[in-house]
This record gives sequence, structure tokens and C-alpha cells, in this order.
Amino acid sequence: MTLHDKVEGYLVKLGLSFHEAAPGTWVVTHSEVGLEALIVQLADSVVVLRAPVMEVPVSGREKLFQELLRLNASDMIHGAYAVDGSSVIIIDTLEAETMDLEELQASIDAIGLALAQHYRSLSAYRTPR
Repeated sequence: MTLHDKVEGYLVKLGLSFHEAAPGTWVVTHSEVGLEALIVQLADSVVVLRAPVMEVPVSGREKLFQELLRLNASDMIHGAYAVDGSSVIIIDTLEAETMDLEELQASIDAIGLALAQHYRSLSAYRTPR
């Protein structure tokens, strides 16, 4: 079984709604835990999970970054908050060869839990539209 088939098979077994956006890149929707656009990407021998959180605000950036670092140190079970361009994301990586179904499930659940638990504190930094 290829790593591609392994990852896709796990997504099927978990009962997640997904589509393959590009070879080895899946967009997963798991609304039960608040994930509307979780990207699961097979990059060489690593599975990368990325979920968008918010845009980096124009003002208050330093306080937001400090809050993200605090959350990384104290509240994150799997993965970490990161900044990618002008976006805040949650990112986690798993070793594809040794990853099992439960490990992938735990990572997805932890990302959804972090988004739910931190929504209120991070929303204070959102730029009003």
C-alpha cells in the first residue's frame, strides 16, 4: 500500500468528508469539530495538517503573537499556531510511515478542540470587517 493510499484510506475510515485538491493534498471538512477547511498534505514521508484560524490583524499584532506563543506553550495537545504570510494557522506534522489511524484522529480532534477552545480569546484580535 502506498502512503497516498494509506492517508486516503484513513480519511475514509474516519468518515470524514473530503476531496483531493491535488495529488497528495486533501481538503477535509469535519463540521462536528468545527473544521471547515483542514488541509491534509502528504509531503515526502510527512503528513502535514493545516487549518486556517484568522488573518493577522494590522494593529495589535504583537499582542496576538504573544497570545499564540502562550497558547502553544500551555494549551496545544498536537501541533502549534503559526503565521503563514498574512494568515494564522494551526499546523501539525505526523510521520507517514508510522502514523496509525488513532494518531491521525487524535491530531484532527486536537486541532478542532484548539479552534473551539481558543475562539473567544483569539477573536479579540480579529480585524472588524
